[in-house]
Amino acid sequence: MRKLFGTDGIRGVAGEYPLDKRTVYAIGRALGDHLPDGPKRVIIGQDTRESSAWIAGVLAAGLGDSGVQVESAGVVPTPAIAYLAHTQGFSAGVVISASHNPWQDNGIKVFGGNGYKLADEIELEIETEIFSLLESISAESISAASISSLPGDSRLRLLYLQGLARAIPGAERLKIVVDCANGAASAIAPEIFNRSGAQAEYTHVVPNGRNINENCGALHPEVVGQEVIAREANLGICFDGDADRALFTDHCGNVVNGDAVMLLLACEMKQRGSLANNTVVATTMSNMGLEIALRESNIKLLRAPVGDKYVLDEMKKSGAVLGGEQSGHIILSREATTGDGMLTAMRVLAILAASTRPIAQLVSGLKVFPQTIKNVRVREKRPLDQVPEVVAAIQCAEQQLNGNGRVNVRYSGTESLARVMVEAETEKMVRGIADSIAAVIEQKLGINSAH
Repeated sequence: MRKLFGTDGIRGVAGEYPLDKRTVYAIGRALGDHLPDGPKRVIIGQDTRESSAWIAGVLAAGLGDSGVQVESAGVVPTPAIAYLAHTQGFSAGVVISASHNPWQDNGIKVFGGNGYKLADEIELEIETEIFSLLESISAESISAASISSLPGDSRLRLLYLQGLARAIPGAERLKIVVDCANGAASAIAPEIFNRSGAQAEYTHVVPNGRNINENCGALHPEVVGQEVIAREANLGICFDGDADRALFTDHCGNVVNGDAVMLLLACEMKQRGSLANNTVVATTMSNMGLEIALRESNIKLLRAPVGDKYVLDEMKKSGAVLGGEQSGHIILSREATTGDGMLTAMRVLAILAASTRPIAQLVSGLKVFPQTIKNVRVREKRPLDQVPEVVAAIQCAEQQLNGNGRVNVRYSGTESLARVMVEAETEKMVRGIADSIAAVIEQKLGINSAH
């Protein structure tokens, strides 16, 4: 079991373990030691949190002491680092970001030189060395490298922009509102969408180090929905803090989530004959309504564990070229090695520009089953199948649903939470089943339960 790496890198409160100075330095050293032989080059990018710069500097110091040449792309979306690592011959790419988390948190995401997130077994090897290094490192012996002054920032950022930005025929008739979440999208999005030709207006584009994701962006898509209504726009687009995912709203302010986006993209790709094997990969969290809507278009849905790296693993196995998560992580594997909110938004914009129908009509085939996700804070992440009472509660719920719904219980990959997801035909059944399972988890594993 990995202790530091979750489903999306290493994450925590900035300045506290595992994002304290000693551990961040050890992460840099260990990563440098695990890079392939030969000249070692690593590119670092970051989001707009006030802690991102010092974490990047300490990490760069650790990498440098392992013989690694470090370059910085400055503040850029996470997928930009994956793209640059792969296309510019870097040994690895590192992003300093906690994605959708509040400003006090931060994280370290690592991509290999191929642009893909590291395999679980490699992360485990790196962890082993980190713990070994921590026995001999003192915070006083670490002097953070200054990566802000390294050359190449603007050139590297431009390479990512050039790979995405393009004029979209017909986009000039569309008015869009783009919420950049005061995050990594703030500097990039205007350049990309202005080049598309759409009538674009922007909100939450003034990061101050502490307002990332604050009542805005993909965590609060209803906010951009209200702006769409007020400005009489056709589409709302919102990103999370590191812009690796995007959500949308229609002209009435209704949220169009990742499930709806996958349906939209899948049907368009099938029509063009580019949907390999007529297959889409989603996660266990995607609504049953997506599965049913895809089936009606003769498209197969496969499910992977939560986490875009696991979606990508299943895509590789099945030969699928489209996959994603309900939260808005969409992977278009012919064009990117990871979820890219900018790429997703450009693809959605192109579909709308080529159509006479609004996005609400284009995704109307998705009939959403009532769903709830109930979070339970836990004191430990004991395997759920080793807690008989939890197993019994889940089995009872599945018998009650009798095939007309789903139950998925899992631990968060980034927080000390158990997530209970239930889908059923009625809201009453959804709430009742979720509450009953959550109560058992609270009793057996909750932070206030008896050990």
